Amino acid sequence: MFTASVIDIFILFRFKNVIEAERILADRLSNGDVNPVMINLFNNYPFAISLEIIDEIPNQFQKRDFLKRLTVKEKTGVSITYFLRPVQPGEYTFGSLNIYAATKIKLLKKRFTFDRNKSVPVYPSYLQLHKYELIAIYRNLTEMGIKQIRKLGHSLEFEQIRKYIPGDDTRAINWKATARKQDLMVNQYQDERAQNIYFILDMGRAMKMPFEGLSLLDYSINTSLVMSSVSLKKYDKPGLLTFNNEISFFLKSDQKKSQLQKIVDALYKQQTNFLEPNYPLLHNFIRTNIKHRSLLFLFTNFETLSGMQRYIKELQSISKNHLLIVVFFKNTELNTLLESNAKDVKDVYRKVIAEKMSYEKRQIVKELNKQGILTIYTEPQNLTIDAINKYIEIKAKRQI
Repeated sequence: MFTASVIDIFILFRFKNVIEAERILADRLSNGDVNPVMINLFNNYPFAISLEIIDEIPNQFQKRDFLKRLTVKEKTGVSITYFLRPVQPGEYTFGSLNIYAATKIKLLKKRFTFDRNKSVPVYPSYLQLHKYELIAIYRNLTEMGIKQIRKLGHSLEFEQIRKYIPGDDTRAINWKATARKQDLMVNQYQDERAQNIYFILDMGRAMKMPFEGLSLLDYSINTSLVMSSVSLKKYDKPGLLTFNNEISFFLKSDQKKSQLQKIVDALYKQQTNFLEPNYPLLHNFIRTNIKHRSLLFLFTNFETLSGMQRYIKELQSISKNHLLIVVFFKNTELNTLLESNAKDVKDVYRKVIAEKMSYEKRQIVKELNKQGILTIYTEPQNLTIDAINKYIEIKAKRQI
């Protein structure tokens, strides 16, 4: 055994710089999405080597059992890929990438360490942003369940001539350009006036509620980012406002190219707390700082009718000067409970309570609509699609 150990030491340690490795990942991770992480390895030993790979994953993932085993032939490189799904924005720090090498004897292991303490930020879902950006560009919204609404009339400002896409108004066909290009071409018009759009995020305790790993605030942040990008492409001016018991952040609406990056940087830092939102403060701030009539998307969550009614006066006042859309969420756990079969008396009570809560949610929609306030009542996973639907509908009907 002693002789075998000496031989193993000699074989493993006589060579220098024999294992090369690096961890490759994006400069930033996308919150709520599956992000790939690649490890590239190269074996410079003149013989096959057995490797154990232990990557020290950021604490936020709570994974302490990352272990990959493989055998790599001499003078050969390999790559392995694993995936991480962050569920909250912030700074994530990877520890060391540890590689343990062993010969066929496997009495000893030699440790190699790479990429110590590498930090990477987790941003709102830019993967989702790119997906909806492309959909908006090509007007392929119906494939995602997003409604196509015929635009009522044109503005007087001509923008460009482009290829015809199914769903375009046939009255916009440019016959001269069609004949010249031997392809169906249409005139594209730009809205006469860029519209102010503000995404208002309630940072209170109700937005801390989780759904599939993400909080309701995270879904709202991701949707606000997508909507900001889409609205910029529609020549509107997005802005951002976050609040809880105080105004957390305010970014005035703008159409500059740098606006989207400002929104991304701001959303990256937003976190919920357990305080109640201050709606009188929100109302006063909007009245003071948003002078022109604007489209306001308010992302919040009302669980009870009485909870909403505490703030109805402020919501009414805001809606007098702006087109207000209150966005709040369906409780999907209630639907699961309502659809299940009651097996005992306790289950019956639970279903009765669930039905009462579901009824109150529907009453909230009716009460807000009755006061002339538009609503989006949606499941978290459908939030982005439903918000874009509403935005397209408002633009088509020229409600603002």
